[in-house]
Amino acid sequence: MGTTIPSHQLSNGLYVSGPPEQLKERQLVSCAVPYTGGDVKKSGELGKMFNVPISDCHPPPPHRPSSSSTSGSLRTGSRPIPKRASGSGPLVNGSLLTSSPLGSNVGRRSVQFELHPPAKGKTVYGSAVTTLGYNDVRLGFKVSKTLMWMLLVIVVIGLMVGTFLMVAVKKPVILVAVVAVIVLAGMVILWNSVCKRTTLLSYLRKYPDAELRGAVDGQLVKVTGVVTCGSIPLESSFQKVSRCIYVSTELYEFKGWGGKSANPKHRCFSWGCRNSEKYVADFYISDFQSGLRAMVKAGYGAKITPFVKETTVVDITKENKDSYPSFISWLADRKLSFNDSGMRLKEGYIKEGSTVSVMGVISRHDNVLMIVPPTDPISTDCRWGCGLFPTYIEGLVLTYDESQNANVIPV
Repeated sequence: MGTTIPSHQLSNGLYVSGPPEQLKERQLVSCAVPYTGGDVKKSGELGKMFNVPISDCHPPPPHRPSSSSTSGSLRTGSRPIPKRASGSGPLVNGSLLTSSPLGSNVGRRSVQFELHPPAKGKTVYGSAVTTLGYNDVRLGFKVSKTLMWMLLVIVVIGLMVGTFLMVAVKKPVILVAVVAVIVLAGMVILWNSVCKRTTLLSYLRKYPDAELRGAVDGQLVKVTGVVTCGSIPLESSFQKVSRCIYVSTELYEFKGWGGKSANPKHRCFSWGCRNSEKYVADFYISDFQSGLRAMVKAGYGAKITPFVKETTVVDITKENKDSYPSFISWLADRKLSFNDSGMRLKEGYIKEGSTVSVMGVISRHDNVLMIVPPTDPISTDCRWGCGLFPTYIEGLVLTYDESQNANVIPV
C-alpha cells in the first residue's frame, strides 16, 4: 500500500508536496543605544571585545515635554551664579554646550569668569611689551679709550713744557700753541656733541636697504616697508590712537628760577620731563624690496632706539587750563598735580600701515624670518673731513618720518 504524500496549497494557488511550514513571526525589537557614561558593560561591541557580559537592553527613557514646540531643540540652562567675593568685579556666567543625547545633562558645562574694571593711570601691558624711558636714545662716540688717554698725556706734557719755557726762556710761543690745540680739540668735541644726532640720522638714511630674500643669519640689515601690529596692538595714552606698534606720551613742566624740578636733571628756565609713557611691541614689516614679511622682535624688554618725533598736543598755562578738561582729567587719572609755571604734553606714535625703517640683525627660526636687536653697537663711518667722530648706537634702530601720517595704508 503506497504512502500518501501530503500536499498543501500556497497563497498563489499552487499545490506543493509536503506539510505546510509553520511560519514564525519575527519580533522587531527597537532598542535605542543608551548613553553609557563610560561603562563597558553597556557599550555593546566594546564590551564583547573584553569578554565583559553585556547588560540587557533598557527601554528608552520616557519622553519629557519640552518648552519649545520645535522637535529636537536643545534645552539650555546653567547653574545659579555663586555669590561673588567682596571687592571683586561682577561675575558673568556662560554655558558651554556640547553634543549629548536629548534630554540628558551630560556635556553641558557652566563656565564662570570675572571681569575687572580697567585701572586708571598708566597703561600696563605686561612683560611682552617693552617700556622705554624718556631718554631712550643710546648714542656715544666710538673712540678708543687708549687713544683718548694718550692725547690727554700729550696735552699735559705740552702744557708743562710750554710753561717751563715761558718762565725760563721767556718765550710763550710753545704755551700759546699748546693752548690753541686744546681750544681746537674742545671745539671739535663740542661740535660732535651738538651734531651727533643729526649725523646719525643722516647715516641711517643713506644706509642702503637690504633684500630679505638673500639675507643670511647674523647679517646686519636695514629694511623699509609697511608695518602691521603683532599679537599686542598699542594705544596712545592721550589721543587714544588705536592699533599702533609704538606709542609715546611725555609730560613736560617749565621750571623758573626757584621752581620744582620735574626730574633730577632738570635745570632752571627749561622744560623737564615729569611723566613718560613709551611702549613698543613685536610687529611685522613687509619689505619693499622683496615683498617678504618679517617679524621685528621689539618686545620683551629688547633694546630699542626709536627716532620718532613727537608733536605738541597740549600747551597749557594757568590762564587757559579751564579750556582743556580732558587734559585735567588725564592728570587726575595719574595723580599728577598741575604746575602753574606751564605744562606741555607731547605725543608720538607709529600707526599700523605706516612706512618705517628698521635696522637690526637677521634671525631665522623654524622657517620664521625675524629681525632682532644686534648684540654689538652699530657704528657710523668716520668723517674726519667734517670733523666728526665715529658714533655708535645700541639696540634695534627704528626710524619714522612723522610727515607720513597722511599716507598711512589701511590694513
